[in-house]
Amino acid sequence: MTSVEAPAEPEGGSVVGKLSTLDRYLAVWILAAMAAGLGLGRAIPGLNDALAAVEIGGVSLPIALGLLVMMYPVLAKVRYDKLDAVTGDRRLMASSLVLNWALGPAVMFTLAWVFLSDLPEYRTGLIIVGLARCIAMVIIWNDLACGDREATAVLVALNSVFQVLAFGLLGWFYLELLPGWLGLGEGEHLDVSVGKIALNVLVFLGVPLLAGFLTRRVGERRLGRERYEQNFLPSIGPWALYGLLFTIVVLFALQGDTITAQPLDVARIAVPLLVYFALMWFGSFALGRAIGLPYDRTVTLAFTAAGNNFELAIAVAIATFGVTSGQALSGVVGPLIEVPVLVGLVYVSLAWRRRFPVTRLGS
Repeated sequence: MTSVEAPAEPEGGSVVGKLSTLDRYLAVWILAAMAAGLGLGRAIPGLNDALAAVEIGGVSLPIALGLLVMMYPVLAKVRYDKLDAVTGDRRLMASSLVLNWALGPAVMFTLAWVFLSDLPEYRTGLIIVGLARCIAMVIIWNDLACGDREATAVLVALNSVFQVLAFGLLGWFYLELLPGWLGLGEGEHLDVSVGKIALNVLVFLGVPLLAGFLTRRVGERRLGRERYEQNFLPSIGPWALYGLLFTIVVLFALQGDTITAQPLDVARIAVPLLVYFALMWFGSFALGRAIGLPYDRTVTLAFTAAGNNFELAIAVAIATFGVTSGQALSGVVGPLIEVPVLVGLVYVSLAWRRRFPVTRLGS
């Protein structure tokens, strides 16, 4: 194995200090987008219904558009000819599978029962959030934290496959079977089709992934790698954050009434979510360091383990239990907590970057 140089630390200051103005004040823009979405949802009667009506097969087209714009620039940056080096990293691949599909759902199940044992609808919704592993927004959190883009693309693709295959099975296990085994009462039936999950994966990951891959192939062929990366990529880079902010505005406009009408219930749901994100992110980050992963892959492991696919969780909760159900409210509160928390963890990641050695083992 060879020693590969890690991403260089900027001279004359911290990584955070070298961020662009747009990136440095990302938390401010995101909080403003959340507030704008909530305000629009409350101020314009019927806006949430109008946005919700623009969908195909249960997939919100405004959210799909925002995520496409958000993910496309990041996926166009991926060097797809380097993916073999990621798939050969057994430590990363095995750790991600265990964290996402064994530990993550179990942690959320436990926290849901500990904090919401007296609120079965919210508890069920929270468990659904834990089953929906992240395949979209994690790409931009990882990129902002200077994680490994190629590793993120591989892990997100892996999660998407497992999501189609395992979501329904894990829903049956955690909502119907396990509560009965543990004597916690009668379980809940989760009615979700493999086709709906596959459509969710195709829209929220497949379309931007194909667009990014084709852009890289055509761009390098016409411009060469150096001109493509130094001239073209910087021109489309800011659109990732524009897409993120648009998605947040639409999401919170869709759910503004629901969130603001039940603040105490939102607070009850928020507590286990905060604990979940802290346990999953810091635990995964510590695991990455313990098994000797470099900074960029440690960050990738942490964000892919901590993030959740809130689009799928909300869609499943609404389809199964109804738009006004407590289960749907739990799904809505997921991004309300996840977005600012993971933005904060981007800054934590960058602040800790200096603690890693300047070299790592590569394939």
